[in-house]
Amino acid sequence: MTRVTVWNEFLHEKEDDEVLAIYPDGIHGQIASFLEKAGFDAGTATLEESEHGLTEEVLANTDVLIWWGHIGHDLVEDKIVDRVQKRVLEGMGLIVLHSGHMSKIFMRLMGTSCDLKWREANEKERLWVVDPTHPIAKGIGESIELDEEEMYGEHFDIPTPDELIFLGWFEGGEVFRSGITYKRGNGRIFYFQPGHESYPTYHHPEIQQVIINGVHWCADARDTYPAYGNHQPLEKIGRK
Repeated sequence: MTRVTVWNEFLHEKEDDEVLAIYPDGIHGQIASFLEKAGFDAGTATLEESEHGLTEEVLANTDVLIWWGHIGHDLVEDKIVDRVQKRVLEGMGLIVLHSGHMSKIFMRLMGTSCDLKWREANEKERLWVVDPTHPIAKGIGESIELDEEEMYGEHFDIPTPDELIFLGWFEGGEVFRSGITYKRGNGRIFYFQPGHESYPTYHHPEIQQVIINGVHWCADARDTYPAYGNHQPLEKIGRK
């Protein structure tokens, strides 16, 4: 069974009654609940837990880590970022959601500012599937429509994605690379844009399906880690 850890800073829900009303068990609790129904072994971790809930043991027993963060990016300890990065390079999958684009771990793995345009105006978003053959788009039609979502717009300062799966269009006219993948070391990474805390995005069945598909894809990674450093020859060197 695929083991998933859903990490959420869990700050908005404690500070904003509107967010709490949408996610009474936290964003992490909502995501973990539909993952469990889909047959995954889903646990959660939050910022205020010891070691942010991401101990060596937790990460060693995680096949895919899901990351949601926003106002607490700077509160994440660098040693935990180091730990997560190491596990991704070793083969743990990573799904970064919404404002997690500015998380320390995503910026570390991308090597760029990861900045973008944004606007909160309660506007409609349509997510177009631009790669219908990709496993992450399985079961999704030509597009997903969200009545309200925070606008994210280009230019998105990221390396050119390995794959572009979803292209978001917003009511105000902007477009955004809303579903993209990367490989880093042995690990697979999926960034998925929808999920502003004040909208019920993670209650949407098709958004849930995309995340479920993303877990399957990210978990299907190489589990053997190459040897690096000084290496003994495989064949005899020299002719004597």
